[in-house]
Amino acid sequence: MLGIIVATIFIAISANVLLKRFELPTIIGYIFTGTIIAYTFGLHEAANNHTLHEIAEFGVVFLMFTIGLEFSLSHLKRMKYEVFVTGSLQIGITAFFVYATSHWILGLEKSLSTILSLVIALSSTAIVLKTFNESGEINKRHGQRALGILIMQDIAVIPILLLLSFLSSNSADFSGVIIKTVLNAIGLLAILYMISKYFLERFFISITKTNSDELFVGSILFLAIGSSYLAHEMGFSYSLGAFIAGMLIAETKFKHQAEADLIPFRDLLLGLFFITVGMQIKFDIIFYYFHIIIALLIAIVILKFIVIYAIIRITEQRKTAFKTALALVQVGEFSLAVLELAKSNGLIHSPHHPIMVVTIVISMIFTPIILKNLTWITDKIIPATEDDLIVPEYISKGIKNHVVILGYGEFGQSLARAFREEGELYVVVERDIHSYHKGVANGDPIIFGNALKKEVLRSTYYKDAKRIIVAIDNPKKLYEVCEILLASVASEKIVVKVHSYREKDMLESLNIENIIVENEVTSKAVLKNCTNSTKENNV
Repeated sequence: MLGIIVATIFIAISANVLLKRFELPTIIGYIFTGTIIAYTFGLHEAANNHTLHEIAEFGVVFLMFTIGLEFSLSHLKRMKYEVFVTGSLQIGITAFFVYATSHWILGLEKSLSTILSLVIALSSTAIVLKTFNESGEINKRHGQRALGILIMQDIAVIPILLLLSFLSSNSADFSGVIIKTVLNAIGLLAILYMISKYFLERFFISITKTNSDELFVGSILFLAIGSSYLAHEMGFSYSLGAFIAGMLIAETKFKHQAEADLIPFRDLLLGLFFITVGMQIKFDIIFYYFHIIIALLIAIVILKFIVIYAIIRITEQRKTAFKTALALVQVGEFSLAVLELAKSNGLIHSPHHPIMVVTIVISMIFTPIILKNLTWITDKIIPATEDDLIVPEYISKGIKNHVVILGYGEFGQSLARAFREEGELYVVVERDIHSYHKGVANGDPIIFGNALKKEVLRSTYYKDAKRIIVAIDNPKKLYEVCEILLASVASEKIVVKVHSYREKDMLESLNIENIIVENEVTSKAVLKNCTNSTKENNV
């Protein structure tokens, strides 16, 4: 056994050193390592070992814990649309099309079609979030949309497992199980919230007073594993419990140190997880069912891309929708777990089970390559246009109690300069590409986009702003922007700059109090200057 471990480590290091020369991610190296040791030592059956699966799964658990550390409860509230609306639509629509195709067109039985539809609807949390974390894209708009969908998929594992139990036992009290699950969910959230509110801060303070790094690391492992175990005992996935615990710790000042201490454990166990994925590749199945696997893989990628792109495109620009869809076209690790459970319950048999396993693993192998070249692929297919929304990374992470300036003309530039000198937090929106580049050169936090589009306004976090200054020179567009703003924010937050009283009269129906007439301000300044000059001459 020790020899196998040594050989595995050696192969993993060698494979990743070689792959790094071609700038390929370590995930592929780990998967190849699993395939090599499976054939070298005859460990294909070991890949299905329950204990090994649980240990490897803690790589995903720690990944979700560290993702949770990047989010507070308020952040999750802001993402409720991405999680509950977008995520639910993606799962539901994808599952419906797969079920319709497999049952009504291909003639597969209902239970098998149901399992296949739910398995294909899920994507790889481990690969996508690990890659996005390393590249920093987790903080960008497409990274946030992908994260929202993946969180919902993780939550969906719970009803999927319940459904498997129901399908495998006709006598199961399904309504009773649902009620029990809802009560357990409320109980889990209540327990973790109470621990966070009354225990967590004091616990960390007492640990840090010992000045012991070992105790601090141990306490982080205890909280991550303990919350995962609690969630699992209450009928939920390990990773969901870890994610919630991470979010609660994110509310404390210890989150950065917690993340730093957990990363080595996360990366080590994630490596083990991907090795177990590679161990499930069987070349005899690939060769025998090659045509079916390729056709299935292409169909899954096309279906998931179209569904996700269509859903995201409702509220986002083309590039964000394209990147999000392309990032989530694979089938994920939870799907492998669902397939194993379905197999043990006699719900799926050969050849459907091995074909699906190999197809899933192949889709996961190609995902890191796609993610690494996501921007390049997107730019090749969707060239940049002046309608695109360009958001600086430091704005995409979130901002509040700031000033939004819509328009970067002379007035907008003067305001930005004044706010910059005063150290005021502000965001500028400009759709003229030359003015945008000027703002970038000036070091202003400027977003390139059309303020008439809601996704552009959302990117400024305008609902959390203390003031919104509308400095758009086109009267018609200015009126339309004010209408859009008034649908979401109070009128006293809005300050509008117009050129003349005629433009001010145009806005009268909107009942905006704070309107600055440029000509009036200019005439007052000139009058004041002339008056002062007259007084000086008289003296």
